[in-house]
Parts: sequence; structure tokens; C-alpha cells
Amino acid sequence: MTSSSTPAPASSGAPRPPSHPLRRLTARGRDEAHRVASPLELFFDLCFVVAIAQAGVQLVHAVAAGHAGEGILNYAMAFFAIWWAWMNFSWFASAYDNDDALYRVVTLVQIAGVLVLAAGISRAFTHHDFLLVWLGYVIMRLAMVGQWLRAARSAGGAERSMAQRYACGVLLCQVGWLGLVLLPEPARPWVFLVMAVAELCVPVLAERNHETAWHPHHIAERYGLFTIIVLGETVAAATVAVKSAVDEHDVLAELLPIAAGGLLIVFSAWWIYFVVPIHGHLRSSKRAFIWGYGHYLVFSSAAAIGAGLEVAVEQTVGTAHISTLSASAAVTLPTALYLLTVWALHSRHFKVGLAQQLVLPVTALLVICCTFLGEWAVLAAGLVSSAAVAIGVFLTARMTRREHAASASASAG
Repeated sequence: MTSSSTPAPASSGAPRPPSHPLRRLTARGRDEAHRVASPLELFFDLCFVVAIAQAGVQLVHAVAAGHAGEGILNYAMAFFAIWWAWMNFSWFASAYDNDDALYRVVTLVQIAGVLVLAAGISRAFTHHDFLLVWLGYVIMRLAMVGQWLRAARSAGGAERSMAQRYACGVLLCQVGWLGLVLLPEPARPWVFLVMAVAELCVPVLAERNHETAWHPHHIAERYGLFTIIVLGETVAAATVAVKSAVDEHDVLAELLPIAAGGLLIVFSAWWIYFVVPIHGHLRSSKRAFIWGYGHYLVFSSAAAIGAGLEVAVEQTVGTAHISTLSASAAVTLPTALYLLTVWALHSRHFKVGLAQQLVLPVTALLVICCTFLGEWAVLAAGLVSSAAVAIGVFLTARMTRREHAASASASAG
């Protein structure tokens, strides 16, 4: 998942057409020009969002029924499996994608695995039965093992050892995840915690002597595209919830503040994430690990905003058995987490001066305060998020004007 210390020569771009159906799976160059996401990667992302949508639906049911703690725990566990499999594929593809027939088939197997996982999410939430989730995860991860073994066969020296350590680490983790199926229910959260840490350690240990040749611009684009897809799923889920409520209960006026506030939150979330290009920041192993791992919170909170909007709609029409305060918190808390995480991973590296640095943290705090505004909480959170975007644009424009003025003065002098 980290950069190669000896990048391969640049090539003409991505994806490279295969010279024959089954060629060697060799590392790509980190300095390739015009490297972009392939159609297979985009298809991969869309299929993964099916599982994210299922996790969101079950989170809505749990929170609306008054079981927020249990629902959040199950959501965190299911989302980790989805996110980790997606992330491992994305970094591997950035380093080794040769787009030949075997590579495509193995990737399609991974897509099948996430669909199996998605089919088991509802049983994991309602009956604490993780068999299908585990099976789908195993399918995805064993396919990933196959990719690493193929890379090892094509490589030599330290790179081969790295690929073999990846394959062994992934296999050992799959054995550990059996605890979610075999151990008693009270032990399963602890199994998840231990195995999540173990999974996170695999790349660190595998790449201790050799680093994969991922492409900074390609990785930044892949994460950005997945963020867009998750935000799109949030909009779709909230839209369906509002439409169903209006059709069944005729409460359009009561839902307008939620719909408007939710839209402002999602628009602001998109703007804040993409206001600056991040690929230039991804230049070291430490930055890459922190940035890549931190997106678990970015993706999960973005998806949870959509679930929260659905909960707020259900509470408004009286089908959710929770208070207005709890329904508001279902929107404001993931929104605040999203703002803080994006600031920590992205924005703070490009902010100049205390005023710019404080915009997103203060906005997150104000969004949490909006929780206590009753039926206007979601709209208020949307307005606060939009104000943060406006303030950020104003501060950036003012700084640019000052820089131009200073440059002009220096030139005149």
C-alpha cells in the first residue's frame, strides 16, 4: 500500500492493453502519465455500494427501533469488511493491474464475494448470524490471495517476499475471522476488534522491506470516486425515504426542512472533500497508511448520513420509536464525524493560518449543537455546513488577493 522505492519506468497511461490473455503480473510504474481508473474498477465500486446500501438499511432499522448502540456496532463490523476488501483491491490494482483475462476474472470473483456478503448483512443485524457475511468476505479475500501469489510468481527478491507475506497474512486472518461464526455471541465484538487490528497490520508487516508501487494520482482518484458513489447512495436513500413518506402520509411540509437540510449537508460534504487535490500530499509511506486507513471513517460516516436522514424522516411521520433528539443526532453526529475526518486527512494540510484551520473543527462543533434544535436540527446542520463552505471560499480568495498584492509590490520594488 505504500510507494515503491524503485519505481518502474513510466508508461503511456492506464489501463495497459494486454499483449496476450495471460501475461506476467508485474508492478506498474509509480510515475506513469495519465493514470486513471479503469472501467473494471468503476464496476467494482458500484457493486460494493450494494453492500453499503444494505448496511445502511439495517442501521436505519436498528436506530429507528431504539437499538442505536447495537446497530452502530453491527454497522461498524459490516462496513469494515466491505471497506477493507475494497481498499486492499484498490491499492493492489494501483500497483499491479495489467487488465488481462485472468486479472479480470479474479476481480469479478471478488465482486461476487461482496454480493454474497451483502446478502448476509440483514441476518447479521437481526439474528447475529455472520455465516454469509463471513463466506462473502472469504471469497473476496481468497481471490486477493490469488492475485498476490500471481504477483509473487512474477517477481523476485524482496518484492516476491512482500507478495508472499501479503498472501500468508490474508490467509491467516481468514482463519481468525471464523470466530464470528463459531464463538458465542458475547465474544464476537472482541473477535472483530482483534481481527480488525490484525488485518490493519498485514500491509505494515508485509511491506517492511519492500513497498508496492502504487500511483498517487490514481489512488486519489479511486478514493474520490468511491466518496462520490457513497454520497450518491446517501442522496438516493434519503430521496426514497422522503418519497415514501409523502406518498403514504402526505406530510410534505413537515419533511421539507429535512430534505433541504440533507441536501445542503451532502452538497457541502462533496465540496469540502474535493476543494483541494490530495495526490500531491501522498508522497510517503506514513502519509499513505494514515490517509488510506482514515477513510474508513470518511466512507462510513458519509454512508451513515444517509441512514440518519432516513431515520429523521421516519421519526417525523411517526414510524420510528425514538425521540426527536435521537433522530436529529442520527444526522448531526455522522456529519460532524465526516467534517472532522476530512479536515484531519485532507484540509488541514492545505490551510494557511489559524482562521482557515478552525473552519471545519468549529463547523463540526456547531453541527453537534444543532442536534438540540428539534425539528429544525437537520436544516440548521445543512445551513451551518453550507456556511463553512462559503467561509472557506472567502478566506481562500482573500489570501489569494493578498498574495497577488504582495507579489505585485515586490515586482514594482
